[in-house]
Amino acid sequence: MTNRELILKFYEEVFNNRNLSNLDQYMKEDYIQHNPTAPTGKAGFLKFCEKFLAMKPKMEIMQIIEQDDLICVFFKCTMLENGMENKVFDLYRIEDGKLAEHWDCVEHNIGAVKPVHENGLF
Repeated sequence: MTNRELILKFYEEVFNNRNLSNLDQYMKEDYIQHNPTAPTGKAGFLKFCEKFLAMKPKMEIMQIIEQDDLICVFFKCTMLENGMENKVFDLYRIEDGKLAEHWDCVEHNIGAVKPVHENGLF
């Protein structure tokens, strides 16, 4: 499976379908997390998902960029539970065909922002 295929399957199964049963095929046990609000490791990701998946996120991937073992995912994340829309960049390092490390940048509640241009948010 390519890194792109790995990411697409991971986002669809884990986030959009809220199914963590196959997490072992996507993520290394010692997954390194750089988001300060999420614990590190696969166990930490599972703990983070308890609250995150309860908000029923729906990811719409806009762009995937790859370079060597890094893959960047740019997407819109709508929380179906409360309607909040976020603009997100996730950066992953892939090792041995699994997610090994993660960084992110999130622009929260983009629907509340009135743009000063007509370029669109995506």
